[in-house]
Amino acid sequence: MDPAVARRLVAEEGAAALALAAAQPDPGSLAAATALRRTVDADLAAAALSQIALRRRAITKFGDAASTLFFTPDALEQATRPDVARWRAERLAAAGVRRIVDLACGIGADSMAFLAAGLDVLAVERDEATAVLAEANLNALAGAPSRVLRADATEVDLADRTVFCDPARRTGAGRTWNVADFSPPWEFVTSLLDRDEGACLKLGPGVPHRLLPPRTLTEWVSHRGEAVEACVWSHHLAEPGRAAMLLPAADRLVATSANAPVGEVDAFLHEPDPAILASGGLGALAATTGAWRLHPEIAYLATSAPVPSPFWTSFRVLESFPWREKDLRQWVRDHAIGTLEIKKRGIDVDPAALRRRLKPKGPHRATIIITPTTGSAKVLVVERLGG
Repeated sequence: MDPAVARRLVAEEGAAALALAAAQPDPGSLAAATALRRTVDADLAAAALSQIALRRRAITKFGDAASTLFFTPDALEQATRPDVARWRAERLAAAGVRRIVDLACGIGADSMAFLAAGLDVLAVERDEATAVLAEANLNALAGAPSRVLRADATEVDLADRTVFCDPARRTGAGRTWNVADFSPPWEFVTSLLDRDEGACLKLGPGVPHRLLPPRTLTEWVSHRGEAVEACVWSHHLAEPGRAAMLLPAADRLVATSANAPVGEVDAFLHEPDPAILASGGLGALAATTGAWRLHPEIAYLATSAPVPSPFWTSFRVLESFPWREKDLRQWVRDHAIGTLEIKKRGIDVDPAALRRRLKPKGPHRATIIITPTTGSAKVLVVERLGG
């Protein structure tokens, strides 16, 4: 977005244009553009319509607050979910942090949480248009002027502030784990962890463990069952190690070097939260629940009795038989299954394509899990526990 257009968008004339754009059923349509251009110039009309489309997309992440925030496409995708930003800000405040700098702040999602937690915040953004939008977002929250410093993160005077940094991990081809493509540069980002004031980094949940700096705590964060980030804390702020954090309930499991034992299919099957898997915490989860794996390389766990845990989704095993497509097709036909949920791990099959080939038809529904076991691959007919 052109910075001049961004400034107009957050001003009074922008508010009027946004109101007109919000009244359009489809802000991406030619009809919407034509309607707006009757009263608004082309540049502002395009920006307003794009902003309304982004706000509608942002509802899944920001809820009702999305209707008053400003976004760019990339910044919306990378922006922290409010529950996660709030958890991090409160954690920093509890650790005694009072002054923080948010490097590469994007549209200011984390800075807003820092402000709400009572921290003194310096928000920094290199892109001028994004900085304008972030400043508008912070002003709306703070109720008083909040300035976003437009600068390269590597050139900012960090003074005596704790640092938070969410480096951009995208190229023209999409997301990347080539650290040479990170912005700010990876070497600069990791050097922040050595500062006496402490630092916290936000990385993608798929960060390779080999990239994690030593003497840090990395918490893989799951929000409502979806792995959303890896939060890296310097040793000044947390005891080093690896853990899974499940939000919004803040259930936490510390990963250990324990290995999960391997055994047979039993009465209950459990699918660990993705943060457990990303953190390498499967062995710790098995140790605390008495569970075992069905296969040395597969992450499903089994127990002989129900074991409630926030760290997994549980299923009762109703039936099992060897995995052969023709046998599964016959089972679906014999049981008049019309709605079929297919879950799988370690099996080279596309669930959607398999469902089409099985041609489910009938009044009943079923959930099946196809997985390797200690003997052979099996189909497990299951029912989900706890809703």
